[in-house]
Amino acid sequence: MHNLLLKAIDSPESLKHLKQEELSVLAKELRAFIIEVVAAKAGHLGASLGVIELTIALHYVFNTPKDELIWDVGHQAYGHKILTGRKNQFHTNRQKNGISGFPKRTESKFDSFGVGHSSTSISAALGMAIASQLKGDFTKQHIAVIGDASIASGMAFEGLNHAGVTDCNLLVILNDNAIGIDPSIGALKQYLTNVKKGTQKQDNIFEALNFDYSGPIDGHNLPLLISELNRLKTIKGPKFLHVITTKGKGLRQAEENQVTYHAPGKFNAETGDLYDKDKTVQPPKFQDVFGYTIVELANQNKNIIGITPAMPSGSSLKFMMEKLPERAIDVGIAEQHAVTLAAGMATQNMIPFCNIYSTFLQRAYDQVIHDVAIQNLPVVFCLDRAGLVGEDGATHHGVFDISYLRCIPNLIIFAPRNEIELRNIMYTAQLGLKHPIAIRYPRGRGAIIDWKQPFSRIEIGKAQCLQEGEKIAVLSIGTLAKTVEEIITLCETLKQISHYDMRFIKPLDKSLLHDILKTHHTIITIEDGSIKGGFGSAILEFAAEHNYKNNIYLKGIPDVFIEHGTVKELHESIELDAESLSRFILDKLN
Repeated sequence: MHNLLLKAIDSPESLKHLKQEELSVLAKELRAFIIEVVAAKAGHLGASLGVIELTIALHYVFNTPKDELIWDVGHQAYGHKILTGRKNQFHTNRQKNGISGFPKRTESKFDSFGVGHSSTSISAALGMAIASQLKGDFTKQHIAVIGDASIASGMAFEGLNHAGVTDCNLLVILNDNAIGIDPSIGALKQYLTNVKKGTQKQDNIFEALNFDYSGPIDGHNLPLLISELNRLKTIKGPKFLHVITTKGKGLRQAEENQVTYHAPGKFNAETGDLYDKDKTVQPPKFQDVFGYTIVELANQNKNIIGITPAMPSGSSLKFMMEKLPERAIDVGIAEQHAVTLAAGMATQNMIPFCNIYSTFLQRAYDQVIHDVAIQNLPVVFCLDRAGLVGEDGATHHGVFDISYLRCIPNLIIFAPRNEIELRNIMYTAQLGLKHPIAIRYPRGRGAIIDWKQPFSRIEIGKAQCLQEGEKIAVLSIGTLAKTVEEIITLCETLKQISHYDMRFIKPLDKSLLHDILKTHHTIITIEDGSIKGGFGSAILEFAAEHNYKNNIYLKGIPDVFIEHGTVKELHESIELDAESLSRFILDKLN
């Protein structure tokens, strides 16, 4: 296939010149193009393949970008990007200085709203629709495309609830494929399944919220989609179109294995098969250390519960779901609920391990303060994907958790430098703590092959000296300790510095800090979190409070949003890589 139609499309305007019967050929070409590029470059696959016909129909019928089109989360927006003038840049998707993997306002006028986290589209589209009304523009359309996993989230319901009492030009399209990243769960999912089967006996939930409801219709039938969207354009007020799609449509393996092909990495574009896994024995992913360790601990301690908001695969809680299904809970895309559910369990002497990506815990900030910390309930927060996560970019980097958690009373914050430390802090937490604890660890692999060591208890608030020296003390948090250890090994001069793994950001090891500040004239703090209000700030506060006059330098994530690229590239760009840190420390030593 030579993508003859696709070659000629550089905007929705050129799309409108095609005859309706040519659109199904374009759909084939668009699918083939996405498969070819994602196979070579990696990225999100299944979600975009599932909405090809819907994407074409929306840009064919509506007057984008004047009509506002918002893709919830945005995993599914590759087709949209290609049809809106980014076809020739699409091969740079998710790469440093390339286009973003998500819709982004600064990238294109066709990206009406920046997304990345779920369930924001209805509220944003309603905000735009109310603004249009206030400006006296009653013809402009506002469309939110949201999946069945995202619409079950509280924020989506808040948007629906408000929209139902307005007469705004809002169209909510439910892209119903029964899966988010993992299969959707919950009562609403069951309701949608019944609607599809025609067995739903009660009134329609969306009609009850004052939406003009239509569907469910086949989301891969282009003529039907176009005629229905054209009809809905003429109807005033909030409208709801229920569309049934298949995630991964058009690639057999992606249809059959929707979880794996959500973001399959590089694969064979010709066959659709994944490449054989590298058989080399590698250190484990941190998420798997969590996943296997919680099963091990839960077998010994019947009070342990695992909780995840829609990330059983990403957090590796799936291992516990297989072995102890009644004690591992996926609550769907509902971080606020996950945290307060954990708090409720903790009041009943259960030990909830609430596993939430660092970037998603931002969504439950009030619950962490109000429901957990004020009541001093010993919930164990496992913050996966802490630090820079790479290609997902600014919406997903877990760089704010230290800053936003450090100011909360009663909360312990721990960053393991390796897999064994992660195991041991999980073991320590389930022995019984007097306070809630947040354990932050990065995306990707650790460094230890033989990580399944016998458990040992970690003393709360105790740091570790990894190398004793003089003049300069480097205080690191988390896995950046390994980078510091590497540069010390490689550089003879750096063997004279001290290196401490502080482990606990809260409570700090105060007696050790007094010793360090008395015996070293220069302190360098290193963290994979925001410098503003982070671990280094805590050291500065301690020094100021006790009137120390040492030179203190902070290394971490600068006060800007970091874009996408590999973690290595991003660390180099902000001078957190081994070479930059080595130069920085040597400079201070001299």
